[in-house]
Amino acid sequence: MMVPLFGTAPDPKGEIQQAVEKLIGKKLNITWVPNADYNEKTNVTLASSSLPDVMVIQDNKGPSFVKSAEAGAFWDLTDKLDKYPNLKAKSEQAFINSKTNGKNYGVYRVRPLLRSAIMIRRDWLEKLNLKMPETTDDLYEIAKAFTEKDPDGNGKKDTYGLILPKWPGVNFSASSPYNVMDVWFGTPNNYGMRDGKLVPEFDVPEFWEAQKYIKRFIDEGLTNPDWATLDTAKWDDPFIQGKGGITIDVNVRAGALFDKFKELDAKTYDQKVTMAGNLSRPDGKKFSYPFTGYNGIVAVSKQKIRTEQQLDEVLKVLDKLASKEGAILVNNGIEGRNFKVENGFAVKLNDQDPAMKVIANDVEKAFIQLGMTSSVGVAGEAYEWARPSEAEKEWIKRRDELMELDLQTAVHDPSLPVIAVTQVEKGATLNPIVTDGRIKYLAGEITEEQYKAEIKRWYDSGGTQILSELQAGIAKLGLN
Repeated sequence: MMVPLFGTAPDPKGEIQQAVEKLIGKKLNITWVPNADYNEKTNVTLASSSLPDVMVIQDNKGPSFVKSAEAGAFWDLTDKLDKYPNLKAKSEQAFINSKTNGKNYGVYRVRPLLRSAIMIRRDWLEKLNLKMPETTDDLYEIAKAFTEKDPDGNGKKDTYGLILPKWPGVNFSASSPYNVMDVWFGTPNNYGMRDGKLVPEFDVPEFWEAQKYIKRFIDEGLTNPDWATLDTAKWDDPFIQGKGGITIDVNVRAGALFDKFKELDAKTYDQKVTMAGNLSRPDGKKFSYPFTGYNGIVAVSKQKIRTEQQLDEVLKVLDKLASKEGAILVNNGIEGRNFKVENGFAVKLNDQDPAMKVIANDVEKAFIQLGMTSSVGVAGEAYEWARPSEAEKEWIKRRDELMELDLQTAVHDPSLPVIAVTQVEKGATLNPIVTDGRIKYLAGEITEEQYKAEIKRWYDSGGTQILSELQAGIAKLGLN
C-alpha cells in the first residue's frame, strides 16, 4: 500500500497501525511517502513493473495515471462499489467528479463539496456597526468602510478591505478568490453549457461584470497593494496583523485564523473572526462556488490482485476501513486512549503526553489519508474535534448551515469526468495565456480589448480543440 505522509512515518508496531490491523483482520505493509514528493513517486511507481496492491492516487486526471489506468493497470470500480455499504458513493456529484474519462478507477477520498466562504474581521464589523454581507454590493461597502473608516481605531488610514493573494494555479480555474467571484456573477465554473455549446468561464458576458467588480477593489485601493505578488503562504498575515479584513477562501480557514489569534492572545481571540457564505449578485440572483467533493482516489492495481475474488477481498478490507469504526480510528484515534466524546465532539486526552503526541501524528499526519468516507474537513461518521469557545462552536454550526444552503445554488463543472488530450499536451503553454492576461487586465497593464485578443489567442492555439474534445466526452457520458 502506498500513502502520502504529512509528518513522521508511523511505526508499524505503533498503537494506531495495530488497531487498524485488528479492525480489518489483515497485516498492512505501507510505504509512506512525504507529500511533497508524492506525485513524483507516483509517476516513478506507475512507470515501474512493481505496483502496490492499493495506492492513493492524488491526481487521477494526470497523464501518467490516465495512461496506466486505460492500459489496464487498475481495476475499473465504476459498477462494483454499490455492494459494499461503506464504499458506495455518498455523493453522486463527487462520484461523477472523481471519474477519469468516465470511469471510477478507485474509491474517492471525501472532501467538502461546498466550502467556499468569506472570512471577516468580526471586531471591525462591530466597531463600524456593519451587517454581514449578503450581496456583492454589501461586500464592496464593507471593504470600503474597512479602508476609509479606521476600523482598528488607531487614528490612521492604514487598513484595507479585501486581501487577495497571487494564485499559483496552473489552470485558469483553480479555486481562487477570483474564480469564486466570477461564479457569483453567473459565469460557468471552469466550463459550462450555453445554448448547447461548451464555453469557458472567461468568455461569457458575466465574466466582464466580475472583472469590473474585482478591478474596482484594486483601483480604489480597497485591497492589499501587493495583491498580484502576495504569496499564499503569507495570506493570513494581513488579517492577523490588522491590515486587511476580508479573505475569500475555504471555510476551514476560519478555524486556522481562530488558532493563530489564540496564539497571540488567548483572552480576545474569539472576538476576531466571523464568516459569511457565497453572495448574491446585484440583481439578487445567487450562484455559489463548489469544489469537487473529493481529493484523489484509493485505487486497486491489477498486478497481484488479478481475480474478481481477490478484488472482493481487497474491497471488503477497504469497506471495513471506511466503516464508522474505521473512520473514527483514522480521523480521531482510539476512544478512551487519546480522546473522549463529549456532546458528540471528540476531546483530546493528555495531549502533552509523548505517547499521545505519537498517536496524534499517526492519525492526523498519516492514517487520515486513508479516510474515504470521512477525512479532512468532513467528519462523516467520525467525530468533529471540539473547539473551546462559544464563537468557535457557533462558527462550526454556521459553517455546516452555509454549506447546505449554498449547495442549493452550486454551479458544478460538467467537464470534470472528462479529459481532453489537447489540454494534457498543451495545457502548460495555453493556461498562462488567460491567467496572466487576467492579472495584467486587473492591474491596468492591458485594456479589455487587449485581454480579449489574448483570449482569442487561447482559442487559436488549442482552446477550440480542447472545448471540442470536452464537449464530445461530456456528450458520450450523457452528462450534458
